[in-house]
Amino acid sequence: MILTPESIQLIREKAARYPRAKSAILPALTIAYRQVGHLSNEIYEEISEAIGVPALEVAEAATFYTMFPKQPTGKYLIQVCHNISCSLLGADSLIKYLEDKLDIKKGETTADNLFTLISVECLGSCATAPMMQINHDYYENLTPEKVDEILERLRKES
Repeated sequence: MILTPESIQLIREKAARYPRAKSAILPALTIAYRQVGHLSNEIYEEISEAIGVPALEVAEAATFYTMFPKQPTGKYLIQVCHNISCSLLGADSLIKYLEDKLDIKKGETTADNLFTLISVECLGSCATAPMMQINHDYYENLTPEKVDEILERLRKES
């Protein structure tokens, strides 16, 4: 078992609120992600058993959303939007800057396990492009100087 009994109980309580168990997949994935920090096939199976929905349906939902990493990440998951608005306003340059600054490529984690860098389709902040999300926080209208300030602050907090 990967999920704690408390997480399983919370997942079951969430599922009981919905007329169809399938509606509880996203809340269940969120509970699992918050506990473990990433999702896996084993977690899909545990959610499946807890709410009575096929594991394949749980996996399908999980793979659709970029907010659920499928492998362990660093303490700070940096998601850079590369959709059209962000791309037109410098997302590719921002990704390259982060790769150089952190000495990693997209999909990698820094040696100190502090930062993981990925690019994602859309974070819904087109008017403030280019932007990125780090864990649950948005950072918008980014420049290299702003990125430096953000990374330095996060390093100090660690």
